Amino acid sequence: MEVTDKLGDKVKIDSALDQKDSYPEATGLNLSDAVVTRITKVSSTLSVLVAGIALFSDGYNAQIIGYMEPLFSDLYPNGISKIIKTRLSNSYLIGEIFGMLFFGVTIDRFGRRTGIVFATIFLILGIVLATASHGESQLGLFWMMIVARGIAGFGAGGEYPVCGTSILVAMSTDFAIDLGFVVAGVVALIVLACYHNRSTEGVWRICFGLGIVLPLSVFFFRIRMVNSTQYRKHAIKNNVPYIHALRLYWKPMLGTALAWFSYDFVTYPFGIFSSTIIGQLNPNNTLIQNIGYGTVVNCFYLPGCIVGGLLMDRFGRKQTMTLGFFLWALVGFILGGAIGPIQTVFPLFVVMYGIFNSLGEMGPGVATFLCAAESFPTPLRGHYMGFAAAVGKAGAAIGTQVFTPIQDSFSDEIKGQQAVFLIGSGFAVVGGLIAWFLIPDKEKDLESEDVRFKAYLEEHGFDTSCYGESLAEQAKSTAFKVEG
Repeated sequence: MEVTDKLGDKVKIDSALDQKDSYPEATGLNLSDAVVTRITKVSSTLSVLVAGIALFSDGYNAQIIGYMEPLFSDLYPNGISKIIKTRLSNSYLIGEIFGMLFFGVTIDRFGRRTGIVFATIFLILGIVLATASHGESQLGLFWMMIVARGIAGFGAGGEYPVCGTSILVAMSTDFAIDLGFVVAGVVALIVLACYHNRSTEGVWRICFGLGIVLPLSVFFFRIRMVNSTQYRKHAIKNNVPYIHALRLYWKPMLGTALAWFSYDFVTYPFGIFSSTIIGQLNPNNTLIQNIGYGTVVNCFYLPGCIVGGLLMDRFGRKQTMTLGFFLWALVGFILGGAIGPIQTVFPLFVVMYGIFNSLGEMGPGVATFLCAAESFPTPLRGHYMGFAAAVGKAGAAIGTQVFTPIQDSFSDEIKGQQAVFLIGSGFAVVGGLIAWFLIPDKEKDLESEDVRFKAYLEEHGFDTSCYGESLAEQAKSTAFKVEG
């Protein structure tokens, strides 16, 4: 159906208008069909584009520190250490954990837009402070950088529960993050080339500072967005039924959180420390080669995302996740068991390392967001997404924390490499078992789960009259014109 708006344009009516009788406030009571359609269409498009850009930015900011650590070793030998390297990586991840938990609750109580605007402010502040890091000593500089990256991580953590609450966004989430990983390496190489491949302070400050461009550029668009129709229909901002929700969803909550933990425990250290691993096995071991080979390895993430997306539609979410976990483990066991002869042909090791990363993205990489988004109802999806993502990032923080000590516990560097691949593969096997036995097969339609949850609450005496949010009131706080 089409209507003519005030500008004389033909506008296709949004599907949400079919439910005006059931959800009058959420779908635009007292607003014309053309106005409702224009608002929801523009906001939905912005949500997908902006979320993709924001998660690309998160991937860039998380990974850039891994590419800068070899540079720090050259510039600040008196301040950098293995402990400081781990804390530089972990500070961002730990900040994300707190951000995911905090903003997961915030977006369900106050709306998606409110949460993400404040998350973006924290992200920008943290990046600015990290770029401007100084200290009376080299160690003092690193501690300021650690704290600043923790603040940035807190803001970045808000992206996950917000972006994961939309199915379309969740499907593109992992690709956007992985693309950020790859571009971080490309940017590092370009900036190094501008400095004639010399290790200087300007290299890391420029690389850090560029991380602010995208969050700052999408901030204007975020304040224009309204909450999704699904959220406006089913939002519960007061008297949240936590006990009922926990009784109904404890199993998928446990499954998605533990699967995410297993995935991040393996993928983050092998991604962040890719340049370090390459440097240990690269016979030439130059800065430019280590960053370059590390970027090549991370490029393998991208085809894994694409193949995983195709497999999910054909075979299902949990099935693809389980398959990916087990194939990931298989290649990891091969690398761990035969790394000695493999690394003698260095390009072969780079390719196999890349395939190892690719299989992780093919299964759990693309499926964790979708399984978490589809397993829970809209009123509490932010809570559950935030919790599952936070548990996942706890796995990432623990994985990066123990990665170097595990390697160092062996006198032979090759044995240390074997150990991390074998242990990582063991966690991948556990992740596959968790995915198969604890994550449910769900319908792709979010509305069916929302209807089921609402019916469950009503059966148990919960007053559902508090459901919903007004589109007209939401739009008044944006740049949209609601007259007409």
